[in-house]
Amino acid sequence: MWHRIVRLFTIKSKFEAFLIIYGLAVGACQRGAMYLDQYPGWPGKMMFAVCPIAVFMAGARILDSIEREQADGDDLGAC
Repeated sequence: MWHRIVRLFTIKSKFEAFLIIYGLAVGACQRGAMYLDQYPGWPGKMMFAVCPIAVFMAGARILDSIEREQADGDDLGAC
């Protein structure tokens, strides 16, 4: 039972990873727009710039883990 639930929250392909990264990016840009409203001037622009940077870092980590997992899976299938 728990295995089925865990599989729902597991990223299995690059397509799923890109969908998640897109969702994170949309949310980050929305949050950055809120920062521009709350903090006018350079502080708001700086905080807006930091939001997508966090998504780039998380996206790189997600894609790297998917590629690494697929490479490990291919090696195990060859044995």
